[in-house]
Amino acid sequence: MNDFIEQRIIDAVRRLLSGRVIELLHDMQFSIPLLEFGDYCDNSVIVPVITLASSERTEKERIILLDAYSLTITFNIPETPESELYCYAYAAVVEKAITEDKSLGGIADRIVLTGKKYNPPKKPHCGDGWEVVITIRIIVERGL
Repeated sequence: MNDFIEQRIIDAVRRLLSGRVIELLHDMQFSIPLLEFGDYCDNSVIVPVITLASSERTEKERIILLDAYSLTITFNIPETPESELYCYAYAAVVEKAITEDKSLGGIADRIVLTGKKYNPPKKPHCGDGWEVVITIRIIVERGL
């Protein structure tokens, strides 16, 4: 087990994405590209990018020794007629998975989805794809 809380958070988010999120995608009424992690260059799967950063803490969080993190999950989706629908589907299933597991399997004290941003291609039909960026705030009690 890794001692760094940051790595444990990222691992927990990957487990969430590769577990419950994929289950929810399977339950949908239409076909959506599945999520994979690794070096894929194929349009049949989507490789989410997970980015973690320390976040500004409130005074209360500082006093009671809570660390705050901002985590973004970015889905880059190749442009197809269904790309916009895929963006909404990924955002919905991630939000549902987070709502079901408010502690990332016991890693965090609280997680909250703080934003969803949908970015269409800058210039349609020129090779750029859609992008959905999901922002999550994670609160972890600091061990002494």
